[in-house]
Amino acid sequence: MELDGRTALVTGASSGIGAATAAVLAAAGCRLVVTGRDEHRLTEVAERTGARSVVADLTDPAQLRLVAEAAREADLLVHSAGVGWAGDLAAMPPDSVAGLVALNLTAPVLLTQAALPGMSRRRRGHVVFVSSIAVVGVRDEEVYAATKGGLRAFAASIRFQAAARGVGVTTVFPGAVRTPFFGNRGRPYTRGFPRMVAPAAVAEAVLDGVRRERGEVFVPRWLSAAARLHGAFPGAFHRAARRAG
Repeated sequence: MELDGRTALVTGASSGIGAATAAVLAAAGCRLVVTGRDEHRLTEVAERTGARSVVADLTDPAQLRLVAEAAREADLLVHSAGVGWAGDLAAMPPDSVAGLVALNLTAPVLLTQAALPGMSRRRRGHVVFVSSIAVVGVRDEEVYAATKGGLRAFAASIRFQAAARGVGVTTVFPGAVRTPFFGNRGRPYTRGFPRMVAPAAVAEAVLDGVRRERGEVFVPRWLSAAARLHGAFPGAFHRAARRAG
């Protein structure tokens, strides 16, 4: 997909992967619309990238509808908004469960529903879902992993109709990324392996996925081997994961 002059909407753009993605898309010549909940940080991103900013909480139906209006005009839609929660499932507040599902899964589904008709009519467009390697299952992050697995299944399903209408679909699966995510989920990242990657690495993977119309992209690339092992030998994968702690 040629990006120069195309309109791109990036969610979760006030920090982390979303902010880095906005930067690389601006450099590629996109006309940007960025959305996020942190008005101050979002304004800074918009000023750096020449974007139009839409401050919105995507878990709020009224604010989600506002962003959906922008999605209808987008040639490229990047779903990078997301939140995590780590801990014993029994201790997870019901509001946190609902919030994770609303932001990580429901919002991308509804925004994609809004964007696809226009992309199909124009016979061009691309939708990017920032999922996670957590789709293989992560201890103490059951709800988060479920939402990211749901994104993968949704993307794989809409790829059928999208391809017939000239629209590409890419799912990106990052490992641990150096963003505020881990602090916000309630538990810092303490593992020495796999090592954390910079948000810019994920942003470049998004750009490459769109330009090359890749279906699935892993960051770093070797994580695809872990996903294949999980798919082919789930029992062996989970035994290895338990030993790794």
